[in-house]
Amino acid sequence: MRILERSVYVGPSQYAHFPVIRLELDLQALEAWPTGKLGATFVDGLVAALPGLAEHGCSYREPGGFIRRMREGEGTWLGHVLEHVAIELQNVAGEDVTFGKTRSVGEDRPGVYSVVYEYAQKEEGIAAGELAIKLLSSLLPVDLRPKDSVPDDWDWDTARDDFILYAQRRALGPSTASLVRAAEERGIPWLRLNQQSLIQFGHGKYQQRIQATVTGKTPHIAVELASDKEETNKILGSLGLPVPRQELVSDASGAVRAARKLGGCVVTKPYNGNHGRGITINISGDDEIREGFAAAREHSRSVIVETYIGGDDHRLLVVNGELIAATKRTPGHVVGDGKHDIVELVDQVNSDPRRGVGHEKVLTRLELDAQADLMLERVGYNHFSVPKQGEVVYLRSTANLSTGGTATDVTDIIHPDNRDMAVRAVRAIGLDVGGVDFISPNIAESYKSIGGGICEINAAPGFRMHVAPSEGTPRDAAGPVIDMLFPPGTPSRVPIAAITGTNGKTTTARMLAHITKMAGYTPGLTTTDGVYIDGQRTVEGDMTGPVSARMVLSDPQIDIAVLETARGGLLRSGMGVPEVDVGAVLNIASDHLGIKGIDTLEQLAEIKRIVVEVARECAVLNADDPNVLKMSAYTDAKVVCYFTLNPSHAVGREHIRAGGRACALEAGINGHMITLYDKGSHIPLMWTHLIPATMEGRALHNVLNAMVAAAMAFSLGIKLDAIRQGLRTFDTTFFQAPGRMNVFNEHPFKVLMDYGHNAHAVGMMSDLVQRLDVSGRRIVVLTGPGDRRDEDLRAIAGAVAGKFDHYVVRRDDSLRGRDGDEVPRIISRALLSHGVTEAAMSIIPDEQEAVDAALRMGQPGDLILVFADALTRSWKQIIKFQPQGEMAKAAPRVELPSLDLAEGDAPFTSMEGVVRDERGLVFEREDSD
Repeated sequence: MRILERSVYVGPSQYAHFPVIRLELDLQALEAWPTGKLGATFVDGLVAALPGLAEHGCSYREPGGFIRRMREGEGTWLGHVLEHVAIELQNVAGEDVTFGKTRSVGEDRPGVYSVVYEYAQKEEGIAAGELAIKLLSSLLPVDLRPKDSVPDDWDWDTARDDFILYAQRRALGPSTASLVRAAEERGIPWLRLNQQSLIQFGHGKYQQRIQATVTGKTPHIAVELASDKEETNKILGSLGLPVPRQELVSDASGAVRAARKLGGCVVTKPYNGNHGRGITINISGDDEIREGFAAAREHSRSVIVETYIGGDDHRLLVVNGELIAATKRTPGHVVGDGKHDIVELVDQVNSDPRRGVGHEKVLTRLELDAQADLMLERVGYNHFSVPKQGEVVYLRSTANLSTGGTATDVTDIIHPDNRDMAVRAVRAIGLDVGGVDFISPNIAESYKSIGGGICEINAAPGFRMHVAPSEGTPRDAAGPVIDMLFPPGTPSRVPIAAITGTNGKTTTARMLAHITKMAGYTPGLTTTDGVYIDGQRTVEGDMTGPVSARMVLSDPQIDIAVLETARGGLLRSGMGVPEVDVGAVLNIASDHLGIKGIDTLEQLAEIKRIVVEVARECAVLNADDPNVLKMSAYTDAKVVCYFTLNPSHAVGREHIRAGGRACALEAGINGHMITLYDKGSHIPLMWTHLIPATMEGRALHNVLNAMVAAAMAFSLGIKLDAIRQGLRTFDTTFFQAPGRMNVFNEHPFKVLMDYGHNAHAVGMMSDLVQRLDVSGRRIVVLTGPGDRRDEDLRAIAGAVAGKFDHYVVRRDDSLRGRDGDEVPRIISRALLSHGVTEAAMSIIPDEQEAVDAALRMGQPGDLILVFADALTRSWKQIIKFQPQGEMAKAAPRVELPSLDLAEGDAPFTSMEGVVRDERGLVFEREDSD
């Protein structure tokens, strides 16, 4: 049993609309050993290791269903078992995940399974799959156990606890997780910005950030004051608030002197500690004070000695000037029964299912460590002492939940004076979110009557004790924080538009981004040639996957996002956002088939369909493409908008008559009009010949792209005049749309450069060339990507055959697994089979040499179509080409600016999930998020 391949999907994919991990698992010899054949010993051992499996319903959809499935008949196969174990392991670590799906890969690969399961944190999900394999292997009979699958000294209990701690180190802490849940309940999107607790709520310019419970609005000076316990004490005392007297010391002798000066029992604590670390309370003897000083000194260079205030320890949470919750905290302890010793009593307490090894549960296990030994020593006990019936024996001096303490909610009984005191204290320090540690004999009585004191103010108070107290009513501590950051009615989302399809994605995305800019937005755009913020390229390279989507949505400048979404990113990592406002699918054509298990157009359509499956407001679909038209059955968007070049399209006509939204191309006396329909309204938008990118309406593929951009902009709520202005001012210059029908007219001949790299795109450009008025010859520079199938390369040849006077056949710089000149040989043979003569062909493998040869062939009146791969290099080559002899005389005299395109538009250093290729371009890594 081994993992052949692992894929981590960070967002919507073909498997689920939430993060999942897919394992391609080879059971090898274990394919012949389903659970029914392995017998009760295996199943019983698995359930004993993970009792929570008893709650898995599986196909029976009721508790116990999965165990029933393992026991009945032949049982189920280990790939399916692995799925459930990986899910349950994450549940044990405190994550709420439930989804899984296991299927055989196919009859041609017996014993190989696709195992898909939900995850909450990437590293934790991967580790769960690996630990699941070890657990299952350890339960197998020795003769079936895969070699070296489990070390000889492997122990399940240790491995489980190590996994829980590993998961917790990477998971969001309880406070941060509660804030994330509160945001999700309010429909506010969020992004995790690092491996700790830095979270972005909202997108673009609407974003707010938190680090644990410190918000982006928390004043830095307030955090500094709260961290300075001495200064906090002075400020609160100067306002008449109840605080203990204290002294700051730097050595043990000073601590003893300070204690004598203060009189009575004292507390020693670090000057700037947290989580109750290094605090010793209720001490008076010189030796105790020295020990307390030493404990505090481990966490801070300076130590505070302050008067001890008797009473219960309370945490009062104040958010935005209002007391939200009050909790009484009790240090970790055991209660004697006159029969069991301390060790046995601790085991009894830890058997409470609410206690875990960290913070994955409501309570944390008690530990018999050095601090516990010190507390026992104070009362004359050791590990084997037997406390009498009802005797409370404390194992900690502080009441932190992280050290085994318990919490009791007292919000409903706190005295108004104590409530006001907490609010005043937090305001005095200047915090928006603050926790007041308050000692009082009875929180229900005023501190003015019975005394009490503020020990400290916490700038990043934990919420765990409030949202999940051991006793009492859970309080919504996180909700008020989110409401403070995003008051009701405040926007948190930016509109998101996603575009996919085989061809036209980049141009359409650029058109839409340009329209939004003309409408006054600051767009963030991801494309195959980079990430653009407000029209400026910030990262160069193919950025059409989830990493680039996060870049855009994290940028504090943007207020709308346009995401070109490519097949590769969807297959590799899924989408970078859980949902979009408007999603569009332009077309489904043969490209990239035979790669990553996608062999047919129907399978390709299933991948591209993800974009409209997660569209909330509108799905924009090509009614002229049968594979796209079918996608209307798979979207939950409020509106479906069809676009069509055929105004008499049957489905489109019925859709319009029913009041649906559509975009159609209609013939008129002045040409062709792009027309919108919505709710019975007929809205003439623009003549196609007025759109520069369409070459006076001849470039039908850009007419179609303009229609999609218009339909998406309309669905995003952009005004019609802004849409018209955007289309009227968008052209296909290299600087506005590199590699997309770029025209150069400054030679005696015309040059068209395009990035078309499949038969569909090549065919559209070839058809355009036929519609253009050309007095001379038509010449094409042709190639195909090396990772395409032979039949795809032959189809590219078929798309141009018979349409040009001369063919220059080349290869890309990157061979993508092909031998030397294999690609031009395949294409040239295909051209010959279509009737192109050898005299009409030139095979020049190198791209630069091929382009140069085509340019040298050019004569006045000719048109040269260059299908380019290295876009910047090829464009420089075209514009800097110097005609010779008589050609030079025919060339118009134009002074070209000095261009340094090769270096890109902006410097780039490094970032997770992207990589440079040999040309210096940046791409999302194959294993990126």
